Amino acid sequence: MGHTVAHKLIASHLVSGAMTPGEEIGIRIDQTLTQDATGTLVMQELEAIGLDQARTQASVQYVDHNLLQADEKNAEDHVFLESACRRFGLWFSKAGNGVSHPTHMQRFGVPGATMVGSDSHTCAAGSLGMLAVGVGGLEAALAIAGRPLHIRMPEIWGVRLTGELPPWTSAKDVILEMLRRHSVQGGVNRIIEYHGPGVATLSAMDRHVIANMGAELGATTTVFPSDAAVREFLRSEEREDDFVPLTADDDAEYDVTETIDLSTIEPLIAMPSAPDNVVPVRDVAGTEVAQVVVGSSANPGLRDYAIVAAMLRGRQANREVSLDINPSSRQILADMTRMGATIDLITAGARLHQTGCLGCIGMGQAPAVGQNSLRTFPRNFPGRSGTREDSVWLCSPETAAATALTGVITDPRDAADGLGLTYPRIELPERSSVNRAMVTPPLPAEEGRRQALVKGPNISSLPDFPPLPDTIAAPVLLKVGDDVSTDEISPAGAAALPFRSNIPRLAEFTFTRIDDTYPSRAHQVADTTGHIVVGGANYGQGSSREHAAITPRYLGLRAVIAKTYARIHWQNLANFGILALEFTDLTDYDRVARGDTLAVEDLTNVLRSGDRELEVHNTTRGERYRVRHSLSPRQVTMVLAGGQIPLLARDHRDT
Repeated sequence: MGHTVAHKLIASHLVSGAMTPGEEIGIRIDQTLTQDATGTLVMQELEAIGLDQARTQASVQYVDHNLLQADEKNAEDHVFLESACRRFGLWFSKAGNGVSHPTHMQRFGVPGATMVGSDSHTCAAGSLGMLAVGVGGLEAALAIAGRPLHIRMPEIWGVRLTGELPPWTSAKDVILEMLRRHSVQGGVNRIIEYHGPGVATLSAMDRHVIANMGAELGATTTVFPSDAAVREFLRSEEREDDFVPLTADDDAEYDVTETIDLSTIEPLIAMPSAPDNVVPVRDVAGTEVAQVVVGSSANPGLRDYAIVAAMLRGRQANREVSLDINPSSRQILADMTRMGATIDLITAGARLHQTGCLGCIGMGQAPAVGQNSLRTFPRNFPGRSGTREDSVWLCSPETAAATALTGVITDPRDAADGLGLTYPRIELPERSSVNRAMVTPPLPAEEGRRQALVKGPNISSLPDFPPLPDTIAAPVLLKVGDDVSTDEISPAGAAALPFRSNIPRLAEFTFTRIDDTYPSRAHQVADTTGHIVVGGANYGQGSSREHAAITPRYLGLRAVIAKTYARIHWQNLANFGILALEFTDLTDYDRVARGDTLAVEDLTNVLRSGDRELEVHNTTRGERYRVRHSLSPRQVTMVLAGGQIPLLARDHRDT
């Protein structure tokens, strides 16, 4: 039997375990990616574990999220991050250089390499034939320190592409079609591998769009082959020497199979407020829109901006629409300007913003309450835009441009008929405006050891967390439904993001989008019983931010009992000593209420015994429920110790 691209990538980096779906494996990591919304904690974790110098082939810290400097807090984080890069031997990408994912693809992506990133959309690098996995910050820190990544071996889901996309559609419509078919839980514990003749019709940046939003399917990651399109991309970035061919064998077998005929794809849109709430654009055509935003890591390529500019050339955006352009990298902004797209957009009435994530993470561009916002972004979770009562739709650049022209949601095919548009044939420059000046290389190791970390007053130390108690007997402080995202647990946005490196202050935002009394109620029991949260299916979907585990833990969270978990958040809970349990009988979820006291006893012996099932006693109702955990023996030791950092500290003392 032949091998898939995913199998080849894993096999060439496997350091422990067997490539059997469901078994824990360890993978050697070549590169890491961190960004400023999560990177400050990563650098604090490197300090806590006593790292001398980075032990990867390349580790890069980007500043792309916390760009608004309304006061000193974000600027302090940037100074701290730059000092940490000097101290620990990382590359540093300055504020304004670009969103981490497309910028990393331009400057550092290498076919055949492995990478972890403290950002769930790290999987975008699979567009170059990399195995790139989004993780929590602590796992990124351990990878920087030379430790392998431990994950459960996923199934390989082969998606065969045939045909070619028709006019007025693009790669965004392909991934929206996947979400329409399979939902935000469809890719859980799977690697999605695209193959087949249709792949050759997609550029490397088209593939980036599809790979990026594999995170919205819940997939471990997404991979594409490294072929002529990848070689051409690297040539345009003056890095053709980094090209390595990597394709699946002709007789490769996949655990799950599917086919998409690209020629049948139509313009699609995700309605509020979930990425899988997908319908054809024509089904919702005519809905009034007040804001259209183009950009983000989900549509970061030059082509994505150029087609919007071409559709708007010589026309004006509708007077009722705010058209916002977020260039994804300084290099792409230079390319847009060089080919005339920037002036076309500005002349058409667009607002041009700095290069960065911005509205995608709720850092500016928050829409008005009661107004529809159409975005080429990857996520539309409730409140993620920065507006608590938001109404955000996700679509392709073509649909965004058509809607900006008309003021109502418009299928671009119909806009072509109504406005006299012809499908733009975009000719992109053969060579990119390569910009290496905004990325600072690591210092030599000896010089780095002499560097000091620069910590402003808003940068706290990591909290000390005690070991898991042998008995948890605590109230259910919160009960939530299905698909609760990490945005709802630890919000982004301009109010919360500046406190990313200040855990005590950030904790006051925890769960406030669901229940604004949660922090005060948690404080009342934090030092006595602690508390428990009960969740539905796919608990913790979305962003990789480990703050969604750390801040509840700081407030006394000892266990979560849910129907199922999103992969990254489940791992983050374990990393910080929170026991993640699942109902064995899903109807028991309905039997538990907020305020009930739940007890789990003899945890040390039960977890170490290898028994996957435990009993939870609802002392309020006099009921008992069976629950299970999915921790490996390695993770059991970590959780009992109170998390990864206490375990590392204990091991250091013992040696």
